[in-house]
Amino acid sequence: MNDPTYTHILKEGLWLNNPGTVQLLGLCPLLAVTTTVINGLGLGLATTLTLVASNVIVSLIRKLVRPEIRIPVFVLIIASIVTVIELAMNAWLHDLYLILGIFIPLIVTNCAIIGRAESFASRHTVDRALLDGLAMGIGFTLVLVALGGMRELIGQGTLLAQAHLMFGQFGNQLEITFIKDYRGFLLAILPPGAFLGLGFLIAGINIINARRERKAVIKTSPASQPVQA
Repeated sequence: MNDPTYTHILKEGLWLNNPGTVQLLGLCPLLAVTTTVINGLGLGLATTLTLVASNVIVSLIRKLVRPEIRIPVFVLIIASIVTVIELAMNAWLHDLYLILGIFIPLIVTNCAIIGRAESFASRHTVDRALLDGLAMGIGFTLVLVALGGMRELIGQGTLLAQAHLMFGQFGNQLEITFIKDYRGFLLAILPPGAFLGLGFLIAGINIINARRERKAVIKTSPASQPVQA
């Protein structure tokens, strides 16, 4: 099996095979916690750390685990990592931990994590497994932050509200209020708003991909080639 290049791994995780907008995995937490940018960023970073750590460990032991028990072993590894992250967040980011609630331990059941462990980390070297986990995690986090930003801006007229939950006192300087005395748009911060926001986000990405494909076809078509004298 030929190992993919680092560039290909990055493109896959960030855009071409993004867990949130292409694979459509982990939609439950993605839709549930993205009422603000900070909530999305907090869950995204926890998921990224889980992806990186689980991919590295699975790659390290891939030749030691029998195929018959690999899935239970992978789940045990992921659950152990998530438990450590949950305890750390409870200790150092307690208020954010309370807001994210059940969705932190539910990272264990995120199909994107077990999927990357099975389809990639268990078949490739540690360096590529680490980069794959990082790329997939960052790609997922970007979707969480983008969706959270859309819903927060439309629903509350702010960005980075409650940033102190993650950044301490410095976070109070990060909050941006776009519309003073904004009454809010309730639909944006309710579950239907999450589905609509994700739909618009996926539609925008599909439009960009379609335009890029058309440009590539035009460049390679015979009509676009210079005529030889």
